[in-house]
Amino acid sequence: MRPHFKNILNLAIAVTAAAMLPAGSASAAPKKDFSVCWTIYAGWMPWGYANEKGIIKKWADKYGITISVTQIQDYVECINQYTAGKFDAATSTTMDALAIPSAGGVDTTVLIAGDYSNGNDGIILKGKTKLEDIKGQKVNLLELSVSHYFLARALSSVGLTEKDVTIVNTSDVDWISAYKSGGVSAIVAWNPALATIDAEADANLVYDSSKLPGEIVDALIASTAVLKDNPTLGKALTGAWFETLGIMMKDDAEGKAARESMGKASGTDLAGFDAQIKSTKLFVTPAEAYAFVTDPGEKAKFDSVRKFSFEKGLYGQAAKSVDDIGIEFPDGSVLGSKDNIKLRFDATYKKMGADGKL
Repeated sequence: MRPHFKNILNLAIAVTAAAMLPAGSASAAPKKDFSVCWTIYAGWMPWGYANEKGIIKKWADKYGITISVTQIQDYVECINQYTAGKFDAATSTTMDALAIPSAGGVDTTVLIAGDYSNGNDGIILKGKTKLEDIKGQKVNLLELSVSHYFLARALSSVGLTEKDVTIVNTSDVDWISAYKSGGVSAIVAWNPALATIDAEADANLVYDSSKLPGEIVDALIASTAVLKDNPTLGKALTGAWFETLGIMMKDDAEGKAARESMGKASGTDLAGFDAQIKSTKLFVTPAEAYAFVTDPGEKAKFDSVRKFSFEKGLYGQAAKSVDDIGIEFPDGSVLGSKDNIKLRFDATYKKMGADGKL
């Protein structure tokens, strides 16, 4: 999940670059040409397919605009470029949207909360069968990523904390080889690496993200200023997204062909992609997505995310409190500063889609 997440240096670079920009600086006036960047992950493959099959163009044409869609190989680089104003929208987890553009001063809107990890992230122990057995072990994971947050939440479920383990920062591209090297006894990974490691004879999946529903959320984020000045962008992207999901989730030849195409583009086959989709809770309709983003329980879950982000220094060195950054929810309530809202969970376009008004 979320491929090629780098380390804290990348985060620092992104935040520093963002801090040089005025909040929401990507746009200040209506325009006609827009750009979106995305990276490979099961829940984001529909963007590539929608672009390839002309679905994006269809919806852009409907609103008299153009939307270019660019695949970026590196996950953090995609968010960095959005943060720097080179793209109007980007794929990101909601945690990373807070930690990179929002923490850097770029007013950002979660336009589409597309899914949450429902088993795509997991903790594997070598030769041990219970999560409690992780105590005292070195744990290989991508430090300060959603995997780090996931571990912290998992540990708390069995009365442990990060002080009970030793974190070993390990790039996602090295997870499989690290585990097979023999020197790794505990690892936190996401798919497809998670499935590959779990297939080893001595590997035991002791905890997965299905136990934390709605916490690791994958989204399309966009500049708040751009959306405010150009609501047609929000309408077109939302319409294209849900049309594509409607196609890919059908149990017919068209749906199978769509998933097979997405699987191939992500380096696997139909069976492999279907397995990843099975552990991804996709919100297939606008009504589902609207219900999720307006669920009062999601605010409490994101409170855990923001506290983790602040405690790990992802708000930046100047931050004095977890409340320095304001996070607004669809009901108008705010976690943190109401005078410095930099992350907004929006339900406007999902509601329009649910009401058939896109």
